[in-house]
Amino acid sequence: MSFAGKVAIVTGAGQGIGKGIALHLAKLGANIAIIELNMETAGSVAKEIQGLGRKAITVHCDVANFDDTKKMAAQVISDLGGIDILVNNAGYVKPEQSLFIQEDVPYWEKVIGVCYKGVLYTTRAVLDHMIAKNYGKIVSIASDAGRVGQRGQAVYSGAKGGVIAFSKALAQEVARYNINVNCVSPGATWGPGMETMPKDMQEKIAKSYLFRRLAQPADHANAVAFLASDESNYITGQTISVSSGYTMI
Repeated sequence: MSFAGKVAIVTGAGQGIGKGIALHLAKLGANIAIIELNMETAGSVAKEIQGLGRKAITVHCDVANFDDTKKMAAQVISDLGGIDILVNNAGYVKPEQSLFIQEDVPYWEKVIGVCYKGVLYTTRAVLDHMIAKNYGKIVSIASDAGRVGQRGQAVYSGAKGGVIAFSKALAQEVARYNINVNCVSPGATWGPGMETMPKDMQEKIAKSYLFRRLAQPADHANAVAFLASDESNYITGQTISVSSGYTMI
């Protein structure tokens, strides 16, 4: 599998799953646009990618702001020469769970803004370019919460479920332009959110998965790379759960 000469946008690539995806695609030959609000972490990832001999740029962008995403796409095209792959990874959910009736509207709006509207805005920002070149790979990071629902994360579940449904519909609209649209659906993954969790809670969550461990960012990066590659040219509108059999749909 090679991405030599390809340009990939990865939103939320400064840490966790997004960082893992960006580094993996770079190792396979892609040049990477790191889309972040935290420019310190973005810069650190860019240096790692450049150390691999690939081009990497950082773009400050709020994916929940459509104007920001349009400017971001234009900058990537200008600086890296085009866009072949979009990985919608940026997300937001508070670490502690809460019932829907305990949450307020500003929290709902932030979750929906980043997790759902962010996918719409960023996808729309790159689509004209992909259509013009008659090629594109769009991979959105969903969640098993969006497939089966997660108690204590009702709005997040709804937003991620929306991403899955949107991707299925969009896949039908853009297949004529040789654009593939798919999702990767993670389960619980080791990263900044998990690191702060009590050890006994980490172990309890891990035991709920068939392989008795939390996912690593690399597990998701491998799935994203496949869906972003030409080896998946006949796959579109699909959601792959990378969650140790947590959901079997």
